[in-house]
Order: sequence, then structure tokens, then C-alpha cells
Amino acid sequence: MSTIPVALVTGASGDIGGAIAKTLGGHGWHVIGTYVGAADAAAQTVAAIIDVGGSAEAMQLDQRDPTAIEAIISNIDERYGHLDVLVNNAAWNIGIPFRRLDDLTADIWDRVMETNLRAPFLLARAAAKLLKAGDGGHIVNISSAGGISPGSSSIAYSSSKAGLNHLTRCLAVAMSPEVAVNCIAPGLVENTRMAARLPDNVAEGARQTAVLGRVGQAEDIANQTLAFVQSTSITGQTMVIDGGMPGAMR
Repeated sequence: MSTIPVALVTGASGDIGGAIAKTLGGHGWHVIGTYVGAADAAAQTVAAIIDVGGSAEAMQLDQRDPTAIEAIISNIDERYGHLDVLVNNAAWNIGIPFRRLDDLTADIWDRVMETNLRAPFLLARAAAKLLKAGDGGHIVNISSAGGISPGSSSIAYSSSKAGLNHLTRCLAVAMSPEVAVNCIAPGLVENTRMAARLPDNVAEGARQTAVLGRVGQAEDIANQTLAFVQSTSITGQTMVIDGGMPGAMR
């Protein structure tokens, strides 16, 4: 069994997940980055980590499938015997303005909830034993400022992230004292595919409202993830990274 610390980062093929994976990989974690269909993007993330002397690999995971979740955790158990960090970053959204209630179908609602809320719980539950196996594990959930104030790509997305914020607190209690569970809630993050899916009025409103005169950056989210997993006394917290939008200041 390897003694190198291991981090599982879901959605490492994306902009935010890739930034998190690269940051953890550059600070000594062996990174397992998951993807659904974007194998090439995941491979690029892995290559970037290896290029700077880190250790990483990519694994396919459809986190809407509970069987697939159990399989990837079993794979990690067989190969490493422990998991030190779980970053629940992978998510799905679609741009549906809040007032267009009829466009938000039951199928869309279910896909958002299964990907963004059910999967992080199932991953945390499946990985609990491994996360408790070392000197202290960490879970970092990537949520959204839309889960704090009512504005995002859709009502379903905001609702799923509000649930993830509270799931963070519940898991912090359930998995204590061995595992710390924290959350990052980005607002608009420039130059990401996720931001491109936001309705234009939502994205522009975020840019105009941010008190710092700029919105979130993927690197800020990655660095906050690193800070959480290096801490020994922080749990159950949600950190908003959005350039300072008053609606998410709580």
C-alpha cells in the first residue's frame, strides 16, 4: 500500500476541478481526477500535474450511478488502502431563468439533484471508512453562492447547492472527529464553461455587483481548497468566493 496522501477530485476535467487538482498535485497529493466524458481534458490535467513533478491519474465516473461510485471507492481501497481528501466538485447545470417555471422539467430537476446533491452524499458515505483510516481526512464540497442567495443558472441549481451547503454541516457532525468537512461557494467564476451557461443578465449582474470590482477566479477556489485540507480545526464552514457580492454576505 502506498503511503502518499491521496486526493479524489471529481470533475477534474473542468476548469475549477482542474485548478484544484493541479494545486493539490503540486503540494504532494496523489490526485485521482474524475471525468464523465471529457477524457482528453482530464488527461491534460493529469499531464500538467506530472509535468511539475506531481503524481496523478484520471478515472471515468458517472456520479449519477451509485454502483459506479462504489466501484471507484473500492478501486482506491484496493490500491491505496486510504483516502485523505475528497473534493466534491463535479456538478451539472443548465441555464433556465427563474421565471420560466414550465421549462424546468422533472427530468432536468432530477438530473441536477442527482449530480449536485445526491452524488456528494453517496461519495462521502462510500469513502467514509477510507477517509477515517489515516491521521484525519477532509471533504471539500464545491457549492455556489446561488445556494445562499436566489440567483444562478436555474432554481434547480440554486436548490441543489443550498442542499449541499447544509449537507456540509450535517456531514461535519456525522463524520467527526476523524473527518473535517467544509464547503466553498463560488459566485461567477470568469473564463469557465460553467460561467458561460449562466443567463447573460445573471453574469453581468454579478460583475457589476461585486464590491472588489472583479468576480471569482479558479485559482482562488483551488487555494481555499488547499487551506481547508491543510487545516486541523476548521469544519462545517462554507466560504464564499465571489468578489464580494452583498447578497451572499452572511
